[in-house]
Amino acid sequence: MKKYFLLTPGPTPVPPEVASAEAQPILHHRTTEFGKIFIDVIDGMKYVFQTKNDVLMVTGSGTAAMEASVVNLLSAGDEVIVASCGNFGDRWENICNAYGVKVHKVAVEWGQAINPVDIEEILKKNKNIKAVFTTHTETSTGIVNDIETIGKIVKDTEAVLVVDTVSGLVNQKFLTDDWYVDVAVTGSQKGLMSPPGLSFVTVSPKAWQLVEKSTLPKFYFDFKRMRKSIDNKETPFTPAVSLVVAIHKAIEMIKEKTLEKIWYDTEKLAKAVRAAVKSMGLKIFCDENHISNIVTPISMPEGVDGQKVVKTLREEFGISIAGGQSKLKGKIVRIAHMGYIDKTDLVVGISFLELVLRRFGVNIEVGSGVKTFQEVLEAK
Repeated sequence: MKKYFLLTPGPTPVPPEVASAEAQPILHHRTTEFGKIFIDVIDGMKYVFQTKNDVLMVTGSGTAAMEASVVNLLSAGDEVIVASCGNFGDRWENICNAYGVKVHKVAVEWGQAINPVDIEEILKKNKNIKAVFTTHTETSTGIVNDIETIGKIVKDTEAVLVVDTVSGLVNQKFLTDDWYVDVAVTGSQKGLMSPPGLSFVTVSPKAWQLVEKSTLPKFYFDFKRMRKSIDNKETPFTPAVSLVVAIHKAIEMIKEKTLEKIWYDTEKLAKAVRAAVKSMGLKIFCDENHISNIVTPISMPEGVDGQKVVKTLREEFGISIAGGQSKLKGKIVRIAHMGYIDKTDLVVGISFLELVLRRFGVNIEVGSGVKTFQEVLEAK
């Protein structure tokens, strides 16, 4: 039986404690016992998001929470800004287009970060903008955007700030309230160290005002229905009960370690991986002044197909890293350092990435990546 190492930016590995919690006998969702666990999760997510705003739970992946945000905040014909620096930023645009929302797009070259000034200029010229949609950590390119500055720009306008922190939350610093984020969305399968299938949304008082005016169709995704159910310590419909129990345990583990310690440890792992990659003679794909601590995007040397590298690592050695998405397919590979991924996983991943690239004809000194990874990790 082959061992497997999951080093992708979602899903990420699930700790044994979380897997064990999920495997417990299933609870009925209309019992007091489950109601208590559910409310504990909602309250725990307020800590994770660093917010005092309402937190809602959606049974569905992060994209479900993204779509739920659009349909609850807007009406057909409303004008919004979508600030995109990659595949997941573009997803906001695709969702808005599907519902007849007019998009003013701020786009940058993939591998670069959003310039908050570009958002500010549109907001100054167009007072009809209802919302600004953007991404915290763009896993398709490895970028982290300056949400704090964007929040300061948006807060003094009529618009609300909606942020996809599906991959960033937990491992990359994110302060919902301090950064004036009105709606933040995340998913269970990344920093929250749980299986895919749940997502969460924060809603500020400013955002609730838009919810009251929204006329886009919604039923299962109705925020007002969700909020009313939370008041009764229940969900409006049958949730993924076992996933709720699993994430209850994951939040407990996150609280025990503290977000501050997680942010510190993740940054240290990220720095060690980047240094290892460079010592192998490889290049980081994105602007390193705005690189996230979530994932390291690695440009493939000329003549090397990143998809073949990913396939070889997975099929021969049981190591899963991510390839490039959309126009970056085959051009980059991505190694995640988030959630339950630790230094042991990463030293294995770096070692065999080295081996596979050498097979593909890349001139890499044997052990150079692993040596550097260890040196950076152990540096005081």
